[in-house]
Amino acid sequence: MFDKAIILFTLHLLPFTLSAVSQVTVGADRLFSHEFHLVAGKRLGLVTNHTGLLSNGRHLADSLFARPEVTLAALFGPEHGIRGEVPAGGSVGDGRDSATGVTVFSLYGKTYKPTPEMLKGIDVLLFDIQDVGARFYTYISTMSYAMEAAAENGIPFIVLDRPNPITGIRVEGPIREDLLRSFVGLHPIPIVHGMTVGELATMFNEEGWLKGGVKADLHVVKMEGWKRTMWYDETGLKWIPPSPNIRTLSTAIVYPGTCLIEGTNLSEGRGTDRPFEYVGAPFVDGARWAEELNELGLPGVKFSAITFTPRSTVGSNPKHAGIECNGIVVEVTDREVYEPVKTGVEILSTGKELFARDFRWRESSIDRLAGTPLVRQGIDKRVSGMSIANASVDKLRKFMQNRLLYLLY
Repeated sequence: MFDKAIILFTLHLLPFTLSAVSQVTVGADRLFSHEFHLVAGKRLGLVTNHTGLLSNGRHLADSLFARPEVTLAALFGPEHGIRGEVPAGGSVGDGRDSATGVTVFSLYGKTYKPTPEMLKGIDVLLFDIQDVGARFYTYISTMSYAMEAAAENGIPFIVLDRPNPITGIRVEGPIREDLLRSFVGLHPIPIVHGMTVGELATMFNEEGWLKGGVKADLHVVKMEGWKRTMWYDETGLKWIPPSPNIRTLSTAIVYPGTCLIEGTNLSEGRGTDRPFEYVGAPFVDGARWAEELNELGLPGVKFSAITFTPRSTVGSNPKHAGIECNGIVVEVTDREVYEPVKTGVEILSTGKELFARDFRWRESSIDRLAGTPLVRQGIDKRVSGMSIANASVDKLRKFMQNRLLYLLY
């Protein structure tokens, strides 16, 4: 069995306390109530999607469009599009917003970064998208590129902050290595970073990580009432699936680990009603796998055998579509102690060991997602997990020290 300590680190900076549900006010609401002077009289560009809602349920784009003091000049859509309906990896095209008629530019397709032509006539560029707290979730890369474009074109950049749904105190997983820079890992941060989008934007800006070291004229409109220990269901905010396969908070909790399954020929549950919670393949013995994983005694999680059949949908063709898969369901029993990256690595390690004849890496994919080849190489070679962890612990410590400079709450 591969050592359980492989390349995973979970540092709890604050003691966990269960808090009663309280109403958090997000940055988008505070823009209107406290900081509208930042945009009044301006022509605005807005990077957003279907998660950009105010507390009254109205979309930020609709609310800005209705205000005579500003002009909503352009919208910019990330992966999954402005309305969040495009499958993962699907190309998002330019067009017009159906609700406002405003021009929509895609930032997921031919270009990931706003061009000078797209930004022509824009006085301020805003960002308002709900993130899930994992490095490879692409909305934070979209934010980084948009901030970089704003800096290069002399346009102020405003981030309307929202909660990290899996709390702001957990940090886990390897730091992304420089040679594996990609859209699922633009910057050297761990898989679970424990930061809000506003805090990440500040870090990206101040650490000189934007292209050429440019620095944006950045302003973060902070939340009110958010505590770092809060899970999303403790914020009083309505859960809106930030993408088609992150349907629930439960999915978001396991996603930082089970997304690594995308780097293999195993199904990560896409095409089912529980993506990232189901893992399997036609060649898997689910009962045997679940037993092996349960014997590890991983904190806050249990595994059960499951049979599922991934289904194709319009624009989506998941692995093993239409074929019955045997596998496991990942059930979090105590989210306060659950370690998603550790769990994901153990799923990979045991899966490869048990089903070695049929198991295959998607090598470039797993390395980009992990941010390092050490996870794949360690599992292949059955190297001591502690040895691998020790090789990267200094990078994680440095990140943890730098991170403290940018925490806003």
